[in-house]
Amino acid sequence: MAIDKSLQAGSTSMLLLGLLAQQDMYGYQMIEELEKRSDHTFTLKAGTLYPLLHQLEEQGLLLSYEGTAEGARVRKYYRITPKGTEKLSEKKREWERYTTAVNRVLKGGSRNAAWC
Repeated sequence: MAIDKSLQAGSTSMLLLGLLAQQDMYGYQMIEELEKRSDHTFTLKAGTLYPLLHQLEEQGLLLSYEGTAEGARVRKYYRITPKGTEKLSEKKREWERYTTAVNRVLKGGSRNAAWC
């Protein structure tokens, strides 16, 4: 079943920061890794990814540099910054709060109710 794109839109930056917190990557590598790890739930096109990477870089959350990939091809890699790591932690806490609240509503529970 396909996931509504509007549900994905707000989490894309967090997912990219999460990937880059684990290792530096180039754009196409991020697209492939995101698809693979999400079992093809999250698919990004280059036209969506690169403007987002540039925005994160302008915000000081990422740095880019040129590196050599397999076959000596030069690629633009991205690295998370300390500010990006802080933002990722903030986004993870926000996500946990959001998903907990959604689950409470869907399960009919309240803040004080015990989880099944």
